Amino acid sequence: MEPFQVGVYALIAVLVLLANRVPIAAALGVVASIGIFVIFAWRPGQEFTAQYAVQPTLSLIANSPYAFITSSTLSTVPLFILMGHLAYEAGFTTDIYRAARLWLSRLPGGLAMASVVGCGGFSAITGSSVACAAAMGRIAIPEMLRFGYAPSLATGTVAIGGTLGSLIPPSVLFILYGIFAEQSIARLFIAAIIPGVISLLAYMLVIYFWVKIRPEVAPQPDETISREARMKSLLDCWAILALFVVVIGGIYIGLFTPTEAAGVGASATLILGLLLGRLKTDGVLRALKESVFQTSMIFVIAIGGKLFVNFIALTGLANEITFWIESTDASMFVVIGLIVVMYIFLGMFLDPIGIILLSLPLTIPIVEAYGLSLIWFGVVVVKLLEIGLVTPPIGLNVFVIKSIVDKTIKLESIFKGVGLFLVAEVFVLALIICVPAVSLLLTAFV
Repeated sequence: MEPFQVGVYALIAVLVLLANRVPIAAALGVVASIGIFVIFAWRPGQEFTAQYAVQPTLSLIANSPYAFITSSTLSTVPLFILMGHLAYEAGFTTDIYRAARLWLSRLPGGLAMASVVGCGGFSAITGSSVACAAAMGRIAIPEMLRFGYAPSLATGTVAIGGTLGSLIPPSVLFILYGIFAEQSIARLFIAAIIPGVISLLAYMLVIYFWVKIRPEVAPQPDETISREARMKSLLDCWAILALFVVVIGGIYIGLFTPTEAAGVGASATLILGLLLGRLKTDGVLRALKESVFQTSMIFVIAIGGKLFVNFIALTGLANEITFWIESTDASMFVVIGLIVVMYIFLGMFLDPIGIILLSLPLTIPIVEAYGLSLIWFGVVVVKLLEIGLVTPPIGLNVFVIKSIVDKTIKLESIFKGVGLFLVAEVFVLALIICVPAVSLLLTAFV
């Protein structure tokens, strides 16, 4: 059997398994392992001979994931996750939310806007959208409901704001993309800053016009907050601002590599929390426990993804698809449009990490064939994955919010609240795709 045929059958098998809710790590790892065995055992023009495949298959399965997991670059993931959990336990995220609430109190929907800003601030010290949505959901949603915000606005705001954890650096998705696409993680982080800020402002505009058009969904703006209270709240945010400047600023000026920045950030968060008396032993232990859990989940998926990448390379499937697309003379915009549709479709059913590991072996060669920047493409991919986090039927962030509010708010209400924000997401995505300078402007200085 030709390797290309094996690759096609394997890809179909993965999609069938995922449709039947088989965990992404198992689907990728098992199919890749069987596929590798078949390729070595069933060589073109020869009969199936199992003994030819045992040794090379076992060698590849043993060595490739081990080399991948023990790479120093991947250590960035648990360190940034730990940094985010330590910051949450120390209450640094609450500080930035409180400051945003006071400064935006005079605007229509100010508390909802503050929730988005709080999500942006938390995203700047963690790499996980789910962690961002979970943390801010516990802080912001009860507060908005207490002040009389409509449930759809309160929950939709935090669900969409949580997606900034994927886009605003540091981001786990950018780290994985950089590793698998062999691109600079530092440049990917820097490239995401402007799109992240634009996304945040777009969410705030949606809230503003939503409340303006339907005033009943939010209380009247609060004009009673004094200037002194606002200034004090801003000063209280010095810790989280310092952490962001040290980590991202250190990467930007070349003082740290992303791996070093992750270590510095996690250490600085721990030290600041302890010195300020805001971190106790139980808080540190909770942060470590959550970090181990999330890291283990990501690494298991990454191992399956690594095996699948190696398998796709053996089949030559990506090269065949690239050659076929080039032979059709399809325009660059048509190809990018098809890729966008594919990611949106996958985002409706799969988690972001699984999508990025499943798709990159196929999409990266296509993008390279058209001479497009892989840094720019990385921002586009992560933005698409961000949209998938709130897209029905399986919007991961929506279900995280649902787990927080439990039975008090219906799932349909949360999806309804997210709907208007998805319109803004389409415009932001179109801007990133059509104007690559939005992503690449700051990378010129790195």
